[in-house]
Amino acid sequence: MKKYILDLIVTENTKLHDSYVLLKMTHSESLPEMRPGQFAEIRVDHSPTTFLRRPISINYVDTEKNEVWFLVRLAGDGTRQLATVCKGDIVNVVLPLGNGFTMPTDNTQRPLLVGGGVGTAPMLYFGKKLQEMGIRPTFLLGARSAKDLLQLDEFKQLGDVYCTTEDGSMGEKGFVTQHTILNEQKFDSIHTCGPKPMMVSVARYAKANDIECEVSLENTMACGVGACLCCVEDTNEGHVCVCKEGPVFNINKLLWQI
Repeated sequence: MKKYILDLIVTENTKLHDSYVLLKMTHSESLPEMRPGQFAEIRVDHSPTTFLRRPISINYVDTEKNEVWFLVRLAGDGTRQLATVCKGDIVNVVLPLGNGFTMPTDNTQRPLLVGGGVGTAPMLYFGKKLQEMGIRPTFLLGARSAKDLLQLDEFKQLGDVYCTTEDGSMGEKGFVTQHTILNEQKFDSIHTCGPKPMMVSVARYAKANDIECEVSLENTMACGVGACLCCVEDTNEGHVCVCKEGPVFNINKLLWQI
């Protein structure tokens, strides 16, 4: 897909949590086509310690409002500076980057979308595109506690939502791979994004049950176009740049011990 360098206009900056903000941005012209699982490289201005763009998942695309959403976790100086932008500010963004999730071939399939932490971000737009196909997706979202489960109202508008929390404050207590839904329902495919240990556990479950599974890797990505070699991952096809060949991979291509 063609990549664009755009000066986007901030339409909303909402604090969802002490560690997360939701940024909504628009453009004077129609935004380019974006696929679930793709990401953007966002330039951070006015930060003396931030020299590289920050890779942020595409959280949602509102075609009616011509908006793209980014769920930003405040992890360092760069993302904390990015979180200070105000309505009307201009943010330079390169998008869409990478390869996204595989869409089902027909509306009879039952996909399970598993997200943990900020890894829930790409699942919202994925859910929207599935809904447009006539599929009601199932979301399985994991977090440390109830306050860390974000955008639940938006997820519930798109599909069936199940949750786990480590402290048991919402949904079932434990990790996503321990949720009873995995024993009670059958799925044709699993798509997941989140901390690597979580994704490895999900991949093991999928492989043990002969279910197609995709994971969205979160390797450090500096350039977004495969030039800097910061995000290299070993696969059965050799070394690849996650930002260019991924970030979404079928687990059968990865050399994980699953």
